[in-house]
Amino acid sequence: MQTPREILSDLWTLAGGEPAALETLTLTGDEPQLPSSFRVAAAAQVSIAAAGLAAAKIWKLRSGQDQDVAVDMRHAVVECRSERYLRRLDGSQPPPAWDAIAGVYKTRDQRFVRLHTNFPHHRDTVCRVLNCKAERDAVQAALMQWDAEGFETAAYEAGGVVAMMRSHEEWSETPQAKALAALPVMTIEKIDAAAPKPWPSGDRPLAGLRVLDLSRVIAGPVAGRTLAAHGADVLLISGADLPAIPWLTIDTGRGKLSAFLDLKREEGRSALKQLLAQADIFSQGYRPHALADLGFAQEDAARISPGIIYVSLSAYGQVGPWSGRRGFDSLVQTATGFNHAEGKAAGIDGPKELPAQILDHVTGYLMAFGAMMAKARQSREGGSWHVRVSLTQTGRWLWSLGRMADGLKAEELKGEAIKPFVEEVPSGFGPLRAIRHAAQLSLTPAFWSEPAMPLGSHPLQWPARQ
Repeated sequence: MQTPREILSDLWTLAGGEPAALETLTLTGDEPQLPSSFRVAAAAQVSIAAAGLAAAKIWKLRSGQDQDVAVDMRHAVVECRSERYLRRLDGSQPPPAWDAIAGVYKTRDQRFVRLHTNFPHHRDTVCRVLNCKAERDAVQAALMQWDAEGFETAAYEAGGVVAMMRSHEEWSETPQAKALAALPVMTIEKIDAAAPKPWPSGDRPLAGLRVLDLSRVIAGPVAGRTLAAHGADVLLISGADLPAIPWLTIDTGRGKLSAFLDLKREEGRSALKQLLAQADIFSQGYRPHALADLGFAQEDAARISPGIIYVSLSAYGQVGPWSGRRGFDSLVQTATGFNHAEGKAAGIDGPKELPAQILDHVTGYLMAFGAMMAKARQSREGGSWHVRVSLTQTGRWLWSLGRMADGLKAEELKGEAIKPFVEEVPSGFGPLRAIRHAAQLSLTPAFWSEPAMPLGSHPLQWPARQ
């Protein structure tokens, strides 16, 4: 198996990085850090280190100064579970992580399906398809009238988000897996001509850069949080009527401004165009083609804001018959073979989850990494650029790293193991205890200058540049 440094070297080269930059990097820690047969800790460390190296690269372009980058493996894997360790200092406990009927069920053909019902409209859709109450026993009884794949298809067509558990071999034979098989974990491509944009003034790698963050839940928000950690002005755009998961909003909202905007109305689309015209990075987690219907496809963004870095996140990839399908980390784990393989490794007759929403978190860091590498190229070559990632391609990359026969014997991380990585910070929700960013840069330390605030707390405008 490759070492984390070798894995990072491949990823760095894929994104156009110069090998010499790796000489400034220090990686510490050993696998495994969490109980899993997959290399979740290596994936966490490598993805965070890649983003940290990209920030250091940009700082050198801006200042001419080299700096050292260090990432500890335990810190990285703890940050990839940051939502688990977030606490309010008033003693209140986080709400349940999952809706009451979310999770795994058996079907008539003795297979398994996973339901994701954390958003009310997704829960209501599942119950409508099953014609049952939103109670676990009722859902299980109703699913015994369905075969797994038939229910998966019917629920998706009705607007739900569910997944049938497949083995990795079954997934590999699907048209969707075959459509993605030849693609890298991340793509960075030039989509239009534009003059190189000068760097604004500032004393941090991304100081003065403006990032529009149109994403929810974990992966996209983690990308925005990472860019904010290196000094970017990140404006999270949400809608007052859009469902959100409050605990995740707090955890991933650190470092960001947050404003409401209704893209269904002409006034909202006009306001977004004005913000986009002054932006450097447009990071979005809409399903493929959803923003295009509203006039904000990558080609539209390049026309509105020449030199833009457009970052696209999807669940199942940008191509193939599932490219438009809704999805979340837990569902991708189920559909693509991770839950089946982890269950087999643990001797369980059924699915077993990975010990983190690792596809989400790693994809978020890859988004930030790709955005920064594309921005570095834009500053030298000009052009507008498109960065594409998906949870499924991140999963395929994680699978390619190999597996550990004794990985499931690792102990869970306890309180004392987490303590070194915790900081206390103010927020619009009261004082918080949260996880610090794991990438340590010697000249431009990563930190969040804006506290997490309730959604919609800020005006629809960019802060003034220095």
